[in-house]
Amino acid sequence: MASKAPPQNLPLSQAITIAAQAIGEVISGRSLTQVLEELEPQERPIVQSITFDTFRRWTRSHALIKEFVPKPPSKPVEHVLAVAITLLLDRTDVAKKGYATHTIVNESVSACGQYDETIYAKGLMNAVLRKVSAALDAQGINRPDHNSVGESYFPPWWIANLRKNYPKAWQSICLQQSQRPPLTLRVNRRAISLIDYATILQAAQIEAESIEQVANVGLDAALVIKEPIPVASIPGFFDGLVSVQDAGAQLAAALLCPMTGERVLDMCAAPGGKSAHLLESADIDLVAIDVDRERLKRVSETFGRLKLSAAPGQTIECITADAAALGWWDKRPFDKILIDAPCSASGIVSRHPDIPFLRRADDIAELQGRQRSLLEAGWRVLKEGGLLLYITCSIFPEEGKDQAEWFMAGRQNALRLDAPGQILPGHLHDGFYYALFKKIGP
Repeated sequence: MASKAPPQNLPLSQAITIAAQAIGEVISGRSLTQVLEELEPQERPIVQSITFDTFRRWTRSHALIKEFVPKPPSKPVEHVLAVAITLLLDRTDVAKKGYATHTIVNESVSACGQYDETIYAKGLMNAVLRKVSAALDAQGINRPDHNSVGESYFPPWWIANLRKNYPKAWQSICLQQSQRPPLTLRVNRRAISLIDYATILQAAQIEAESIEQVANVGLDAALVIKEPIPVASIPGFFDGLVSVQDAGAQLAAALLCPMTGERVLDMCAAPGGKSAHLLESADIDLVAIDVDRERLKRVSETFGRLKLSAAPGQTIECITADAAALGWWDKRPFDKILIDAPCSASGIVSRHPDIPFLRRADDIAELQGRQRSLLEAGWRVLKEGGLLLYITCSIFPEEGKDQAEWFMAGRQNALRLDAPGQILPGHLHDGFYYALFKKIGP
């Protein structure tokens, strides 16, 4: 089913300019999420849509720049070109309905005139885009780049890791992560049943289907919207009926299976999706910790939107602290612990296409150290008979399988239970690693 051009609440030329500047921020090392959060609400939807697609099309757009621009342009001009060529590629994509060619060319030239670093390149922009458009029209349809790993940018060390660990699947992984991800919802079962919410979607003429399981783990609150829509257009979102959460991420609550009256710890809680899912599942005492005070505010905001408050006799605490340091601990052990550990985020590139631009090969060893410190701290505060669920949104074994094996090798009081292990990115979910441990002795 064809999707529409991104919602436009500001002129396309301004959106192109802001998107190009956002790309420059990412190339300099800033997270695109942080950059987008600084935009005005009316700017964010279209800029995010254009910027995400530009990163997904990076390899192909830059191949076209190289082909049609004899002398390498300055970085600001290159970024505007990449955005504009992406819009042209979307125009000719059989799965989309993009902007008309003349609109893209005119608005991109106008964008060049909006700041000093690119104003000199208006003529170049016009000429190059017309040549690219003619070349694409000659092809008839928008064919993928000859690079079989997809159009997104993956650095050489990243590709080498995937080729080593997934010799038969690495290309399909890259191709999958070059695609737009589905819009998946988690129904707040404290507020409404899955069936009743599906009826609301049907009345709003929004097509959706349930996702019953991922990696042989049952899901009872997941719905995928067949044609993605803005969050603001999701019925009942601001009333707390649903959250946006990848199906793979929804496995956490299903595996940890919180029970009424249990004391549960989320050691890396922000932005709060998994913590909220735990609260939706049972009346528990929850301690949600995150080292980032600003991100922890989003956890409380999520609880508020979903109308999740402590049941009589229960408590919900949000604590800003380094969970691994244990200075926050009140010496009362936990029944269940969730560690959604900081990682490379290599499994969620389709949802965050700036990640390959931000990661470096030597990040992995540093992240491994942090992951191990969280595992060790979590094990200390877990009661005997309790469960600890270790998660990363990574597809690198160094952050998943290797960590689980390291953890088991050093603990005679740990029993490893059934869990999916490594989940590779798929059509309906991102890539995750899950390991579940039970503490069988002091």
